[in-house]
Amino acid sequence: MEWWQILIIVGAAAAAVILFLYFRGKKAMKQQEETYAKMDETKQMVSMLIIDKKKMKIKDSGLPDIVYQQMPKTARLRNFPIVKAKVGPRIMTFIAEPEVFESLPVKKEVKAYVSGLYIISVKGIRGNLEETKKQKKARMKKEKNEKSGFFNDLLKKGRGEM
Repeated sequence: MEWWQILIIVGAAAAAVILFLYFRGKKAMKQQEETYAKMDETKQMVSMLIIDKKKMKIKDSGLPDIVYQQMPKTARLRNFPIVKAKVGPRIMTFIAEPEVFESLPVKKEVKAYVSGLYIISVKGIRGNLEETKKQKKARMKKEKNEKSGFFNDLLKKGRGEM
């Protein structure tokens, strides 16, 4: 075989892989939207005291075995954001959204929207939730960049560069 024939075969294989991944991603996005719509229909506001939060494997988290058995095999290997909270008199284990997991304060009482064992969103009971260190650093860096950009614009105007 000549080099251009090999190049055509490799190109065709790459195109087939790209098309496969495109359509599979489209299907996954549609399924995710349906799942979030169902979760929004069944969500409930719950007051809970956050005891602990960690990222760990489902098998080690303390969730019921049926949750582990129903998970796809690829998802069983991942670490999930797990939250232990006291809801009323019971201590329960929840799976949280990654964005919600970062903003959850430990040893504080919050009101959260829960759908089954999944925490969808969270609000503070007494005022806003405290920012985590990562969020504070990101906010301060953004403010610093905005201020420096503002002062640079003023300097340019003063010099007549704008």
